[in-house]
Amino acid sequence: MDDHAVAAELAREAGELLLEIRDQGGAVGDKRSNELLLTRLAELRPDDAVLSEESTDNPVRLSRSRVWIIDPLDGTREYGQPPRPDWAVHVALAVDGRAEIGAVALPVPGLVLGTGTPPLLPPATDRPIRIAVSRSRPPACVDHLVRTLGAEAVPMGSAGAKAMAVVRGEADIYAHSGGQYEWDSCAPVAVAAAAGLHTSRLDGSPLVYNRPDPYLPDLLICRPELADRVLEALQDGS
Repeated sequence: MDDHAVAAELAREAGELLLEIRDQGGAVGDKRSNELLLTRLAELRPDDAVLSEESTDNPVRLSRSRVWIIDPLDGTREYGQPPRPDWAVHVALAVDGRAEIGAVALPVPGLVLGTGTPPLLPPATDRPIRIAVSRSRPPACVDHLVRTLGAEAVPMGSAGAKAMAVVRGEADIYAHSGGQYEWDSCAPVAVAAAAGLHTSRLDGSPLVYNRPDPYLPDLLICRPELADRVLEALQDGS
């Protein structure tokens, strides 16, 4: 399997496992999914490093060009509230700091979106701009974007669910500020970029992965034709 296929297959396998054990709760789901992904990566890509939300960070990754960055269960809260569908599995490969390869599994609808077969971005519409936003912790930047762009906030769960909503045309913008880590965004960014979406930090600078501190607090994923307007609005509101 090439790297694209590895990412998609492992995200699918972990998603299927999480569906099987969902009644055991988020803590068990996090642990079991992480174990599966680490085992399979050791089998399929033994020479690569791994950065996982659910494992102790190994600094050896900093000397490696290829690092798999995984979130075994993105949206533990949503996963623990069946039948909510807005949670995900992230499997990504960062190469020299870039989110080059990735897959995001949305297990409830049975979808795996990956860089191997990039999703086709739906055409633009004349409806009001939609911004995917956290149900529980909407960032301040979203309020500013809603006012400036005349947009509509669409609440939903995990980071991967929000990012894939933009990929699938259910939303037009996903902007986040105030606390994320590399595993929250690496796979979604790889998939979104492969689909032709704009991806960056909120100031427009590139997203860089496999850094000594994996804290990566802000993120913008949006339709390419909106990128300049969104970045200008964010700059005006900062």
